[in-house]
Amino acid sequence: MSPASLDEALVAAAQGGSTEAFSRLVERHQQALRAFLRRACGDWAAADDLAQETFLAAWSRIGRLKAGASVRAWLCGIGYNKHLTAMRSAGRERARAVRYEADRPPPSEAAAEDRLALEAAMAGLPPEQRACVALCLAADFSHAEAAEALAMPLGTVKSHVSRGRARLLQALGVCDEAG
Repeated sequence: MSPASLDEALVAAAQGGSTEAFSRLVERHQQALRAFLRRACGDWAAADDLAQETFLAAWSRIGRLKAGASVRAWLCGIGYNKHLTAMRSAGRERARAVRYEADRPPPSEAAAEDRLALEAAMAGLPPEQRACVALCLAADFSHAEAAEALAMPLGTVKSHVSRGRARLLQALGVCDEAG
């Protein structure tokens, strides 16, 4: 049986729902598809990922493959379209990253100094107080959520947050207008 007629028989069986026939098609054409994608995208790992995506797409589209069509060409076409889609997606991601960096305000020396002062002030808190402050003030946990996470009574968490906040404000030289 010639390679083309073997492919035709396997395609017909796969179109009939045979996963074994499709698996044989994958075995027959995966090396050529991967080699093509490796050359097209220049990244072996990405090419292997694209090949996997190609075979998944091919399985769902096997019914559209016309009799007598080249399976290898069909798979390479699907793979190339997956590659182009990945390139466009990566380009959009790079553009978003560039816009984000352009829109982000430059870090000020005061902000860096404040961050260092806050870290030093946090380090000066007792461990349980620091944990409560970190959860409630930095991670936006409710007092009840922090109490559950830290296995502490709710009143203890509230006290630790209140005292810790006051100590941080004092260490940073900020007036407490809320309390």
